[in-house]
This record gives sequence, structure tokens and C-alpha cells, in this order.
Amino acid sequence: MPRSRARIYEVLSAPIGWVEIVVGYVGAAASKSIILGTIILLTARMFVAYHIAHPVWMVAFLVLTAVTFSLFGFMIGLWADGFEKLQLVPMLIVTPLTFLGGSFYSLQMLPPTWQKLTLFNPVVYLVSGFRWSFYDASDVRVEVSLGMTLGFSFVCLVVARWLIKSGYRLKS
Repeated sequence: MPRSRARIYEVLSAPIGWVEIVVGYVGAAASKSIILGTIILLTARMFVAYHIAHPVWMVAFLVLTAVTFSLFGFMIGLWADGFEKLQLVPMLIVTPLTFLGGSFYSLQMLPPTWQKLTLFNPVVYLVSGFRWSFYDASDVRVEVSLGMTLGFSFVCLVVARWLIKSGYRLKS
């Protein structure tokens, strides 16, 4: 967390705007995520033969997912005032949303009420987009997945911008 090491104060005192701050931190985190995702994909190729139905869309969803989660992480990093809070969100929010987002099962396996409730989970749309790009099948239409993922990313960007511009927990 940059704030705990006083790096965010150095960035705030530099003559750069919020866009450069977000692009720097989120770009670095997203680049690392994309590299790790690519390594995992190449490693999986050694053990499992797979076919990517829509490779361009797979790369698009990989980049979009990396940027979205990096924005979310940046936002949490600015909000949290200690490592306890920093670990609270991934443990109590992100992990359950991932397990309940259709990562390991199809939403069609759920009862109708849970199918509708699950659609409020943003991870569902990330997973469905990836599933469609690999297998040409998904629980949610790809256009909806793309739109909802872009929407979640935009919300995270707006909140991160507000946190930086307002100096929320950054300035004494």
C-alpha cells in the first residue's frame, strides 16, 4: 500500500494530475496482471489442449478485467488506513463474489431465484465474457458482459478520481 510507505504523499506533491496518478498505479498493476495471466495461459497449454474461440475478445476481456480489478484495488488502497482494512475487502467481498460468480459452475445450475440474484454480482459478467471468448458459450450475452464490465470499471474510476481529488484520508 503506497500510503503506508508515504509514497502517495510524494505523488500528491508532484506536479501531476489525478489521471497520471491513476494511469501510473493502475497501469503498473494491470500490466503485472496481464503478464501473470499470459504466463498461466501458456503454462496451462503444456498440460491441457484448449482452443480459444475468440482470441481478440479473450485479450480484450483479459485487459479489461486486469484494469477493472486494478482500479478496484487502487480504490481500496486509498480507502484503507491499515493493512487490516486492506485485507478485509478481498477476504470478505472479492473472494465470495468470485465463488458465487459462476467461476466454477454455470448459472443455469442454480434455482431461478438465485440466478436472478447472481446477476447483481459484477464478477458474473467478467467470467461470462471469458467463458464466451474461450468456448463460444456463456450464461450472459457477451454484449451485456462487456457493458457491465465497462460500467463497473467506470464506477471504480469515478470513485478513485473522487478519492484523489478530495484527498480522502490522504491529506491531513
